[in-house]
Amino acid sequence: MELTALLIFAGIYAVAVASPGPGVAAVVARAMGVGTRRTLPFIAGIVIGDLTWFALVVGGLAVVAQSFQIIFTLIKYAGAAYLLYMAWKLWRAPAEGISEQPQIKGEGIKLVMAGLGLTLGNPKTMVFFLAILPQVIALRAMTPLAIAELCLAMVVVVGGIMTVYALLADSARRFIVTPERMRAVNRATGGVMAGVAVAVAAR
Repeated sequence: MELTALLIFAGIYAVAVASPGPGVAAVVARAMGVGTRRTLPFIAGIVIGDLTWFALVVGGLAVVAQSFQIIFTLIKYAGAAYLLYMAWKLWRAPAEGISEQPQIKGEGIKLVMAGLGLTLGNPKTMVFFLAILPQVIALRAMTPLAIAELCLAMVVVVGGIMTVYALLADSARRFIVTPERMRAVNRATGGVMAGVAVAVAAR
C-alpha cells in the first residue's frame, strides 16, 4: 500500500493507543508492581487482541463477531478475573525494596491471555478499525501484502507505545527504596488493577 496511507493509519492508531484507557492503566499498574520484563507478556496479549479485531474487520467478520458475542464475553470475564487476581497479589505483596521476584511457572501464558481478554472485551477497537480502515484503503482492494504491512505497523505501534509506558512506570518504581513506600505502591497499583478489572467486566 502507499507509504502515505500507511503513515496516516499508523499516526491515527498511535494516538488511539497512547490515549489513557484500561490497557494503559493495566500496563502501568503491572510495571509499577513487578517491572517491565514481567509486563511484556501482558503487552503481547494486547497486541494479539488488536490483531484479532483487525482480522475480523478485514475479513468482513464484524457481524460474525457480534453474533458470537458470548465467546468474547467469556474471554472478557476470564481476563477480568485474572486482572483481579493480579490486583490481589499486588495488594498482598511483601513490603520489600526493589528486587526481581521469581517468575511463577505458567505466568507468561496467563498474562498473554489477560491482555488478550482485556482487548477483546473492548469492542471499541473493532469500531475504530471499521471507521478508520475505509478512509485509508478500500477493504475490497486489500492485498495480502497490504494486510501484512498494516499488521506490522500495528505490532510496532501498540507494542512500542505500551513498552514505553511500562519502562516509564518501571523507572518511577525504582525510586522507591523503603518498605513503606513499596507497600504503598503495591496497594496503589493493586487498586488500579482491580479498577481496570471491574471496568472491563462492567462493559
